[in-house]
Amino acid sequence: MRVLIVEDEPSLSQQLARAAEGAGYAVDRAVDGTRADWLVGTEPYDAIVLDLGLPGIDGLTLLRRWREAGVAAPVLVLTARGNWHEKVEGIDSGADDYVSKPFRMEEVMARLRALIRRATGHARVVLRRGGITLDPRTTHVTRDGVPVKLTSHEFRVLSYLMHHDDRVVSSAELVAHLYAQDFERDSNTIEVFIARLRRKCGATLIQTVRGLGYRLAP
Repeated sequence: MRVLIVEDEPSLSQQLARAAEGAGYAVDRAVDGTRADWLVGTEPYDAIVLDLGLPGIDGLTLLRRWREAGVAAPVLVLTARGNWHEKVEGIDSGADDYVSKPFRMEEVMARLRALIRRATGHARVVLRRGGITLDPRTTHVTRDGVPVKLTSHEFRVLSYLMHHDDRVVSSAELVAHLYAQDFERDSNTIEVFIARLRRKCGATLIQTVRGLGYRLAP
Protein backbone atom coordinates (compact mmCIF):
# COMPACT_ATOMS: atom_id res chain seq x y z
CA MET A 1 0.00 0.00 0.00
CA ARG A 2 1.29 3.44 -0.96
CA VAL A 3 0.55 6.85 0.58
CA LEU A 4 1.45 10.46 -0.17
CA ILE A 5 2.30 12.88 2.65
CA VAL A 6 1.74 16.54 1.69
CA GLU A 7 3.10 18.74 4.49
CA ASP A 8 5.36 21.79 4.21
CA GLU A 9 6.73 21.73 7.78
CA PRO A 10 9.93 19.60 7.45
CA SER A 11 10.02 17.97 10.87
CA LEU A 12 6.32 17.09 10.85
CA SER A 13 6.61 15.75 7.31
CA GLN A 14 9.47 13.49 8.39
CA GLN A 15 7.56 12.29 11.47
CA LEU A 16 4.51 11.44 9.38
CA ALA A 17 6.64 9.62 6.81
CA ARG A 18 8.45 7.59 9.47
CA ALA A 19 5.17 6.62 11.12
CA ALA A 20 3.63 5.58 7.79
CA GLU A 21 6.71 3.57 6.81
CA GLY A 22 6.65 1.90 10.22
CA ALA A 23 3.02 0.98 9.55
CA GLY A 24 4.03 -0.88 6.39
CA TYR A 25 3.31 1.74 3.72
CA ALA A 26 5.45 2.89 0.82
CA VAL A 27 5.66 6.67 1.28
CA ASP A 28 6.16 9.66 -1.01
CA ARG A 29 6.41 13.21 0.31
CA ALA A 30 5.64 16.64 -1.10
CA VAL A 31 6.39 19.94 0.65
CA ASP A 32 4.33 22.20 -1.63
CA GLY A 33 1.16 22.07 -3.66
CA THR A 34 2.86 22.07 -7.04
CA ARG A 35 4.90 18.95 -6.27
CA ALA A 36 1.87 17.24 -4.74
CA ASP A 37 -0.24 17.97 -7.80
CA TRP A 38 2.42 16.52 -10.10
CA LEU A 39 2.79 13.36 -8.02
CA VAL A 40 -0.95 12.71 -7.86
CA GLY A 41 -1.15 13.24 -11.61
CA THR A 42 1.58 10.70 -12.33
CA GLU A 43 1.55 8.15 -9.49
CA PRO A 44 -1.19 5.94 -7.97
CA TYR A 45 -1.86 6.28 -4.24
CA ASP A 46 -3.97 4.28 -1.82
CA ALA A 47 -4.39 7.34 0.43
CA ILE A 48 -3.21 10.94 0.76
CA VAL A 49 -2.46 12.95 3.91
CA LEU A 50 -2.92 16.62 3.01
CA ASP A 51 -2.13 19.80 4.92
CA LEU A 52 -4.30 22.69 3.75
CA GLY A 53 -1.84 25.54 4.32
CA LEU A 54 0.64 24.82 1.53
CA PRO A 55 2.93 27.06 -0.52
CA GLY A 56 2.40 27.06 -4.28
CA ILE A 57 -1.12 25.62 -4.50
CA ASP A 58 -3.23 25.50 -1.35
CA GLY A 59 -4.74 22.25 -0.14
CA LEU A 60 -8.37 23.13 -0.85
CA THR A 61 -7.55 23.98 -4.46
CA LEU A 62 -5.69 20.67 -4.80
CA LEU A 63 -8.62 18.73 -3.37
CA ARG A 64 -11.10 20.27 -5.76
CA ARG A 65 -8.76 19.78 -8.71
CA TRP A 66 -8.13 16.12 -7.88
CA ARG A 67 -11.78 15.28 -7.38
CA GLU A 68 -12.78 17.03 -10.60
CA ALA A 69 -10.09 15.00 -12.38
CA GLY A 70 -11.55 11.78 -10.99
CA VAL A 71 -8.85 11.00 -8.41
CA ALA A 72 -10.57 8.60 -6.01
CA ALA A 73 -7.81 8.05 -3.42
CA PRO A 74 -9.11 8.80 0.10
CA VAL A 75 -7.75 12.07 1.51
CA LEU A 76 -7.05 12.76 5.18
CA VAL A 77 -6.87 16.53 5.76
CA LEU A 78 -4.69 18.15 8.44
CA THR A 79 -6.26 21.32 9.85
CA ALA A 80 -5.38 23.87 12.53
CA ARG A 81 -7.28 23.27 15.78
CA GLY A 82 -10.35 25.45 16.07
CA ASN A 83 -10.58 26.25 12.35
CA TRP A 84 -13.98 24.59 11.95
CA HIS A 85 -14.56 26.37 8.64
CA GLU A 86 -11.45 24.62 7.21
CA LYS A 87 -12.92 21.26 8.19
CA VAL A 88 -16.23 22.06 6.52
CA GLU A 89 -14.55 23.40 3.37
CA GLY A 90 -12.22 20.41 3.27
CA ILE A 91 -15.03 17.87 3.44
CA ASP A 92 -17.11 19.82 0.93
CA SER A 93 -14.08 19.90 -1.39
CA GLY A 94 -13.69 16.11 -1.31
CA ALA A 95 -11.81 15.20 1.88
CA ASP A 96 -12.76 11.88 3.50
CA ASP A 97 -11.65 12.70 7.03
CA TYR A 98 -9.64 15.26 8.99
CA VAL A 99 -7.31 15.54 11.98
CA SER A 100 -6.74 18.76 13.89
CA LYS A 101 -3.23 19.94 14.76
CA PRO A 102 -1.57 19.27 17.12
CA PHE A 103 -2.35 15.58 16.92
CA ARG A 104 -1.03 12.25 18.10
CA MET A 105 0.61 10.21 15.38
CA GLU A 106 -1.33 7.14 16.47
CA GLU A 107 -4.60 8.91 15.60
CA VAL A 108 -3.36 9.84 12.14
CA MET A 109 -2.30 6.26 11.43
CA ALA A 110 -5.60 4.88 12.76
CA ARG A 111 -7.61 7.23 10.53
CA LEU A 112 -5.38 6.37 7.57
CA ARG A 113 -5.97 2.65 8.08
CA ALA A 114 -9.71 3.24 8.34
CA LEU A 115 -9.79 5.24 5.11
CA ILE A 116 -7.91 2.55 3.20
CA ARG A 117 -10.09 -0.16 4.71
CA ARG A 118 -13.30 1.59 3.67
CA ALA A 119 -11.94 2.47 0.22
CA THR A 120 -11.23 -1.22 -0.46
CA GLY A 121 -14.57 -2.40 0.92
CA HIS A 122 -13.44 -4.01 4.18
CA ALA A 123 -15.45 -3.60 7.37
CA ARG A 124 -13.20 -5.70 9.60
CA VAL A 125 -10.01 -4.29 11.08
CA VAL A 126 -8.09 -7.57 10.75
CA LEU A 127 -7.95 -9.09 7.26
CA ARG A 128 -8.38 -12.86 6.92
CA ARG A 129 -8.12 -15.35 4.09
CA GLY A 130 -8.08 -19.02 4.94
CA GLY A 131 -5.65 -19.54 7.78
CA ILE A 132 -3.84 -16.25 7.13
CA THR A 133 -4.56 -13.14 9.20
CA LEU A 134 -3.02 -9.70 8.61
CA ASP A 135 -3.39 -6.93 11.17
CA PRO A 136 -2.67 -3.50 9.62
CA ARG A 137 -2.48 -1.95 13.10
CA THR A 138 0.58 -3.97 14.08
CA THR A 139 1.79 -5.24 10.66
CA HIS A 140 1.63 -8.74 12.17
CA VAL A 141 0.80 -11.74 10.00
CA THR A 142 -0.10 -15.19 11.29
CA ARG A 143 -0.70 -18.56 9.64
CA ASP A 144 -3.04 -20.80 11.61
CA GLY A 145 -2.24 -18.69 14.65
CA VAL A 146 1.54 -18.95 14.22
CA PRO A 147 3.42 -15.66 13.56
CA VAL A 148 4.87 -15.32 10.06
CA LYS A 149 7.96 -13.14 9.64
CA LEU A 150 7.81 -11.07 6.45
CA THR A 151 10.11 -8.45 4.98
CA SER A 152 8.63 -4.98 4.42
CA HIS A 153 8.14 -5.64 0.70
CA GLU A 154 6.60 -9.06 1.27
CA PHE A 155 4.19 -7.48 3.75
CA ARG A 156 3.21 -4.77 1.25
CA VAL A 157 2.50 -7.33 -1.47
CA LEU A 158 0.38 -9.49 0.85
CA SER A 159 -1.39 -6.45 2.31
CA TYR A 160 -2.29 -5.14 -1.14
CA LEU A 161 -3.59 -8.52 -2.28
CA MET A 162 -5.64 -8.94 0.89
CA HIS A 163 -7.09 -5.43 0.62
CA HIS A 164 -8.07 -6.24 -3.00
CA ASP A 165 -9.06 -9.86 -2.48
CA ASP A 166 -12.08 -9.64 -4.79
CA ARG A 167 -10.13 -9.33 -8.06
CA VAL A 168 -7.00 -10.14 -10.04
CA VAL A 169 -4.09 -7.75 -9.43
CA SER A 170 -1.50 -7.32 -12.19
CA SER A 171 2.25 -7.27 -11.61
CA ALA A 172 2.34 -3.66 -12.88
CA GLU A 173 -0.25 -2.63 -10.31
CA LEU A 174 1.69 -4.31 -7.52
CA VAL A 175 4.88 -2.53 -8.58
CA ALA A 176 3.07 0.81 -8.66
CA HIS A 177 1.77 0.36 -5.10
CA LEU A 178 4.83 -1.38 -3.65
CA TYR A 179 7.56 1.23 -4.11
CA ALA A 180 7.97 4.90 -3.32
CA GLN A 181 8.51 7.30 -6.23
CA ASP A 182 12.29 7.52 -5.86
CA PHE A 183 12.80 3.74 -5.57
CA GLU A 184 14.23 1.79 -8.50
CA ARG A 185 11.39 -0.46 -9.61
CA ASP A 186 11.74 -3.92 -11.06
CA SER A 187 8.66 -5.92 -12.00
CA ASN A 188 10.69 -9.15 -11.95
CA THR A 189 11.00 -8.90 -8.16
CA ILE A 190 7.24 -9.37 -7.81
CA GLU A 191 7.64 -13.02 -8.80
CA VAL A 192 10.29 -13.38 -6.11
CA PHE A 193 8.05 -11.87 -3.44
CA ILE A 194 5.12 -14.05 -4.52
CA ALA A 195 7.30 -17.17 -4.32
CA ARG A 196 8.46 -16.22 -0.83
CA LEU A 197 4.91 -15.57 0.33
CA ARG A 198 3.83 -18.97 -0.95
CA ARG A 199 6.62 -20.62 1.02
CA LYS A 200 5.75 -18.73 4.20
CA CYS A 201 1.96 -18.52 3.94
CA GLY A 202 1.03 -21.63 1.98
CA ALA A 203 1.51 -22.72 -1.61
CA THR A 204 -2.19 -22.34 -2.48
CA LEU A 205 -2.82 -18.90 -0.94
CA ILE A 206 -1.87 -16.86 -4.02
CA GLN A 207 -3.00 -18.02 -7.45
CA THR A 208 -1.36 -17.00 -10.73
CA VAL A 209 -3.81 -16.00 -13.43
CA ARG A 210 -1.81 -16.45 -16.61
CA GLY A 211 -1.38 -13.24 -18.57
CA LEU A 212 -3.27 -11.18 -15.99
CA GLY A 213 -1.59 -11.31 -12.58
CA TYR A 214 -2.34 -12.69 -9.16
CA ARG A 215 -5.30 -13.21 -6.84
CA LEU A 216 -5.94 -14.80 -3.50
CA ALA A 217 -7.48 -18.25 -3.59
CA PRO A 218 -11.25 -18.22 -2.97
